[in-house]
Amino acid sequence: MKAIKIALLCLPFLWAEVVAAKEYQFNLVTMTPKKSDFSVGFKKFVDDMNEEFKGELKINWRGGPEITPPFKLADSVRNGALDMVISSPSYYSGLLPAASSSNLSHKTYKELTENGYYQRMEELHAEKGLVLLGEIPASAMRFHIFLRDKVTNIDDLKGKRLRVFPSVLPMVEALGGSPLVLPIGEIYTSMERGTVDGFIRGKNGWASQFEGVVKYAVSPGVYRVGFNVLVNQRAWNRLPDDLRQRAKDYLNNTISPEIDASWDNYLKQGDQELKDAGIQVVEFSQSEQEKYKLLAMDAAWKKMAQDAPDVAEELKRLLVE
Repeated sequence: MKAIKIALLCLPFLWAEVVAAKEYQFNLVTMTPKKSDFSVGFKKFVDDMNEEFKGELKINWRGGPEITPPFKLADSVRNGALDMVISSPSYYSGLLPAASSSNLSHKTYKELTENGYYQRMEELHAEKGLVLLGEIPASAMRFHIFLRDKVTNIDDLKGKRLRVFPSVLPMVEALGGSPLVLPIGEIYTSMERGTVDGFIRGKNGWASQFEGVVKYAVSPGVYRVGFNVLVNQRAWNRLPDDLRQRAKDYLNNTISPEIDASWDNYLKQGDQELKDAGIQVVEFSQSEQEKYKLLAMDAAWKKMAQDAPDVAEELKRLLVE
């Protein structure tokens, strides 16, 4: 009888082990810190996934660049050092040049979902041993040049030292500028020290921190913004088939569209923050704007044709035409 009682007392603990065994866990590192303005969508992704798949899949957001340098995220998830990362696609263009193509468009997340672009990118990522789970999109966001000194036209940008990321580097070279590739976290220090004259990024959530260092923003903006969710192949294969499909569908059909729609409000806030910080928006003339946008696209796609000749035309048809 005593043995039976002991066995019964142990049952709850045994049951807890069985339940716990069903919950798979992924460690996630992102390209920006948790409190960064860019991380708003990342937080929603983590919170919504953990709520939807509670007891089945848990994403542990360990942090950002303090854990893994942004430009090493893709390699880290590929070799198994990390289970999951969220990265700018251009940050791993050395591994997969076609990845940064997602920036080279003005199409929405919905349009790119419907025309098969993301499905093609999944295939290209798989060839490099990466699982592309989906995109954290910000289709409405554009990349702007922010400067210490005023410019009035395209020619004024010649010779400017600008912080860039790989997707926009060809544009800056075509403008006659001097590009310097740096992660987001190093922009302020580079401006403060005079290492660069300006930088390129979206206009959301950071202006108050740069007050006095940045004085001008160039309009129009160019390209589109999106961040890729990458998963280690072995970690992904551990999940049951049904859970893999449901997780993928939930991100692509629910979370990503909601995040994409939310950016309109954030960008309006960004406009107000620029104004509050005393940053003046420089509007090029209409003819200069058209010339600027055309130069940006032409330079980027020319580079894409050089780096990914087998797929550049195919991707351009999906993204631009």
